[in-house]
Amino acid sequence: MKLALGPVLYYWDRDTMLGFYEEMADAPVDIIYLGETVCSRRHLLRLQDYLEIAQRLAAAGKEVVIATQTLIESENDVKTLHRIVENGNFRVEANDMGAVRLLANKVPFVAGSTLNIYNPQTLDLLAGLGAARWVIPVEMSREALMAVGGGRETSPETEVFAYGKLPLAFSARCFTARHHNLQKDDCQFKCLDYEDGLALKTREGQPFLTLNGIQTQSALVYNLIGELDKLQEAGVDVVRVSPQAHHTGEILRLFRECIEQRLTPAQTLSQIEGLLPAASCNGYWYGRPGLDFVRNDNSTATA
Repeated sequence: MKLALGPVLYYWDRDTMLGFYEEMADAPVDIIYLGETVCSRRHLLRLQDYLEIAQRLAAAGKEVVIATQTLIESENDVKTLHRIVENGNFRVEANDMGAVRLLANKVPFVAGSTLNIYNPQTLDLLAGLGAARWVIPVEMSREALMAVGGGRETSPETEVFAYGKLPLAFSARCFTARHHNLQKDDCQFKCLDYEDGLALKTREGQPFLTLNGIQTQSALVYNLIGELDKLQEAGVDVVRVSPQAHHTGEILRLFRECIEQRLTPAQTLSQIEGLLPAASCNGYWYGRPGLDFVRNDNSTATA
């Protein structure tokens, strides 16, 4: 089983981003996804910067994938998409069907989770267009995964979002700007103030959602490190860790030690608890409400 690091979903300043990827060059990870997938107004790093980072990471032995923006809203977004698809050196993760159209039958690509692959027919269609790997929808259960990809001889590789705040939805409206009573086009780049997103609570003070610009995330951290044995049994080829502002390197180390069976899932689950920015959840994997947390020993807690 391979270990992947997803693209940074938050807006960090340029020095933080460059330092982060310098650290990741030595991290125990096989695949690194790069690029701005959330908002085109986040341009402290340009595509050329990401391509230069990609060259350095590739020289360090990492497989690098350039991820496309999920919601294409302008002519400039389309131009950037074309440049990503035509980069000529690195595999591309297609996060909308426009990217698939540009990549189809030209080069192998990764079918991102936002393509919403929920049945074998859709997976077959994308595989026929060149998808070498697919990322399951974040709310897909183990049972549903087996129904889509289980027992197939020619399936693309299967990747699962295994750690991080779940990217649940995208909107043309910027919720972070709205929180500050600002227009989207004059957001003053408020996302820079929230290194792990803006936490939203219910009136009763319970964690509800995380606002990340135009992206809505879960309030809790989806955490399948205690399920790595079951993921492997389900035929998962790649598990993805989504970057957070602190402790990403330690989290990757724990995933690697569990994958290589130097630590048990129970041991890694215990050790990772102090590194999370919020409580764990894994309900979707079990076909339950997403905020549930189900342990391998079948004891269940609900956040």
